[in-house]
Amino acid sequence: MEAGERARLDAYFTRIAFRFSPEERPAAFLITHLPPERPAFVRAVACVTDLRAVLPKPKSVHAEAQREIERNGHVCDKLSRELFAEPDRAVRYIETRAAGRPVVLLDVGGYFAPSIEEVCSRFSGRIIGVVEDTENGHRRYSELGKLPCPVVSVARSPLKEPEDFLVGQSVVFSTEALMRSRGDILHGRTALVIGFGKLGSSIARLLHAKGVRVTVYDVDPVRRTQALSQGFAVARALANGLEDAGLVLCATGALSLRGEDFGRLRNGAYVATVTSSEDELELAGLADVYERTHVGPHITRYLTTGHYFYLLNGGNAVNFLHGASVGPFIFLVQAEILAASAVLARDGLDPGMHEIGPADRATIAATWLDYFNQ
Repeated sequence: MEAGERARLDAYFTRIAFRFSPEERPAAFLITHLPPERPAFVRAVACVTDLRAVLPKPKSVHAEAQREIERNGHVCDKLSRELFAEPDRAVRYIETRAAGRPVVLLDVGGYFAPSIEEVCSRFSGRIIGVVEDTENGHRRYSELGKLPCPVVSVARSPLKEPEDFLVGQSVVFSTEALMRSRGDILHGRTALVIGFGKLGSSIARLLHAKGVRVTVYDVDPVRRTQALSQGFAVARALANGLEDAGLVLCATGALSLRGEDFGRLRNGAYVATVTSSEDELELAGLADVYERTHVGPHITRYLTTGHYFYLLNGGNAVNFLHGASVGPFIFLVQAEILAASAVLARDGLDPGMHEIGPADRATIAATWLDYFNQ
């Protein structure tokens, strides 16, 4: 990012933070990806909240971005699902950083969800709420039923739609780039897209535009009908789709492929995901069956007698290999996260799922247009 672009981004976030800053800043824990431009967003979070720790998602950390955040005086702690899966450990961690404080939890993927009830009841301060960025995380909180605090979700915001579309583009770009590094191309292949939500549908359309014969599988029958209405073939069962596909793209945000599913892949099939391997793929048992060989940068061949397939980027989000860039549209969503943090700080929401209002979204969109509609 050039100096002028950095200055414009900082000016944008300064204006957003000024618009939404609460009278009293709550303590905050921020889970986030760390691509190169992310320190600007972290600085904005620190303007709206008292940022107690940044927890970078481990498979998407740009080393210089983390060093910049730490130079700015912010703590970066190690993130894992296990940290918040066990309530005692989760409570101890939050107590260490923010004992007795009002706290907002800024989440990407429902990390806090398994222990949120215990944390809310046992923490010496008060959890005033959670802000969730992803559809996967939105579902994890929704499935808890009665929530102990408000959860403001930006996952289904209209401001996120440009990001979702462009993430689909970046996934297809990175998948094709890795395939081309081995002399393969997308055109003329058959592909299975698992999951026909916002990302999966974007990926399916982009693959089709590149001459790929696309089949869709989704556990939700409503989404299967949507895929059919848009002209895609729909697999009656996952096994059928896997047997025919030379490329499998997993876009559910949940478990897409279990251990036994890999044996159904066509020889030479490529497998890629839009999120972390711990969410999408059950890889643990494959080492007992397959020999793993790195056959190119970020390409692993799994080989057993009479069967082989290729896994891209170790099963982690393939688009992060090329920066996962969606341009300035990501800043719309980040501004909504700041606005949601301020809404929680005003402490007027009941426990349950919430979104910010259309007036705040309009303010964010108008501000974004001032800076980035060049």
